[in-house]
Amino acid sequence: MSIKRVLFIILSLFSVGRISAQDSSLLKSLNDSMDANKNRGYVTGTFKATHLINEQTMESPAKNNLNFVIQHRFGQLNSGSYNFFGLDNATLRLGLEYGITDDLEAGIGRSSYLKTFDGFLKYKLLKQGDGGGMPVSVSILGTVTDYTQDMSNKPYLNTRYRTAYAGQLLIARKITRNLSLQVTPAFIHYNLVPTVADKNDLFAIGLGGRYKFTRRMSIDAEYNILPSNQVVSTTVHNSFSLGWDIETGGHVFQLVFSNSQSMVPTQYLAQTPGTWGKGDIYFGFNISRNFNLNKNRKK
Repeated sequence: MSIKRVLFIILSLFSVGRISAQDSSLLKSLNDSMDANKNRGYVTGTFKATHLINEQTMESPAKNNLNFVIQHRFGQLNSGSYNFFGLDNATLRLGLEYGITDDLEAGIGRSSYLKTFDGFLKYKLLKQGDGGGMPVSVSILGTVTDYTQDMSNKPYLNTRYRTAYAGQLLIARKITRNLSLQVTPAFIHYNLVPTVADKNDLFAIGLGGRYKFTRRMSIDAEYNILPSNQVVSTTVHNSFSLGWDIETGGHVFQLVFSNSQSMVPTQYLAQTPGTWGKGDIYFGFNISRNFNLNKNRKK
C-alpha cells in the first residue's frame, strides 16, 4: 500500500461526523482541566497518556502536574535462549514532564541507549470541538537530543556533532469514544551524518491510533514512515510498534512490542535497523505516573 493511500485513509477517518465527548478514560490526574475544557466545548480524553508508544500524543499534563515516565525495552526476541530471548538485556528511558500551563509542557529524559539526554517543549495549538467546530486537536513538539556514550576513538565527536533536533506536528482526532487516531509529520536535523551522501535534514511521518475495548484497557499501534533516499550509507527500516494499555488507578501501564530499541524521535524515526520479519522485536513496557503539585488541590 502506497504512502499516499495510507494518508488518504487516515485523513478520511478524520473527517467522519460528530463525536461524543462523554469518554473520561484519560487519567483524572493528567487532566485536572478536563471539566473546564468540557464546559468550553472541547473533546477530552483523546489518548490515555502523553505517549502513544514511542511517539508522543497531543496530550499534556495539566498545569502544575508532574508526569513521571518509565520506558523499558528488553533485548531482541531473536537473540536466542542464551540471552533468554532478550530478557537478559535492557534499555531504559526515564522522563519527567511538567505542565507549565494546561497547554504548554516541558520535559527532560535520559536513555541508557547511547547514554542519550533529551529535552522537549510541547504546545497545544488547537483543540477538537465537541459536536462541531474544530475537527482535530493539534500540538507542536520540539525535541533536542545529545548522546554521551564514550567515543574516545573519535575525538572529533564533541557535543555539537552529537546533537540532533526533531520538530513534530501532532494532529489527532477522537473518532468515537473508543477510537482515536493521530498523524505526525516530523522534521529531523542531524548536525553530523555518516557520509556526505546522507542528508542532514530528514522528513518522516507517523501514523498511530488507539482503540479502547474495555473501560480501562486499549490497544495502540504506531507506524513511522521514513521515505527512501534520505539515509543511504546504512540500512534503516520504518518503526512499527504495538501496545496494550492497562489503566490502574493513578497510572497507565503499557506492554510494548517494537522493532525500535530507542525511545526518542531523533533515533527511532531514522535509526531503526531491525525488522519484524526477522524477529528484531523488542518487548518492554511503559509506565506513566502523574503527581499533582497544585498547592490548593482538592483533598
